[in-house]
Amino acid sequence: MVRYLLAIVFASVVTFVIIWGMQSLIASGEGALSDAPKGSVLDFVRVKKETQAEKKERKPKKPPKPQEPPPPMEQPEMATPNPNANAVSADFSANVAADVGIKGGLSLDSGDGEYLPIVKVAPVYPRRAAQRGIEGYVIVEFTVNKSGAVKDPFVVEAQPEGVFNQAALNAALKFKYKPRVVSGEPVEVAGVQNRISFEMSK
Repeated sequence: MVRYLLAIVFASVVTFVIIWGMQSLIASGEGALSDAPKGSVLDFVRVKKETQAEKKERKPKKPPKPQEPPPPMEQPEMATPNPNANAVSADFSANVAADVGIKGGLSLDSGDGEYLPIVKVAPVYPRRAAQRGIEGYVIVEFTVNKSGAVKDPFVVEAQPEGVFNQAALNAALKFKYKPRVVSGEPVEVAGVQNRISFEMSK
């Protein structure tokens, strides 16, 4: 009976000691959680450095100076414009005869100086006439003005009629003369005639 009583008392004491110890641990743990940590805490945050693309300007290098000058370039040969380029490929000729004076012309009744032809342009052979092998002539009459140009040309005679008229008139307008000079002044000469022949080459 005494043994049971001693065991109960001992168990009660041990239980009390354990409960008291646990209570002490709990009390000390709450203080540790609530107290602020002593000392300073440094937070390290690594910031990524902004990078900017570097722009490199590439300038073209100057070519080295040639030790010897380049050889001169050959000038291309320029083809002489053919006034008959619009005609057919058949051979032909257009003769511009000498002037014939009607109301003065090349007569030598002036002491200062008569008009003289400087430039006479060959007419363009009409395409249709060249295709058909038609030949003929046109006598054109005009006035040589004070500057030596031709004005007011018209057809006096044509064979065949109406075939070569326009070609002859166009050519006559391109003629250039040295004007007649009377008493030191240039004067107009009217009634100048010119025969223009259109012939196919044999």
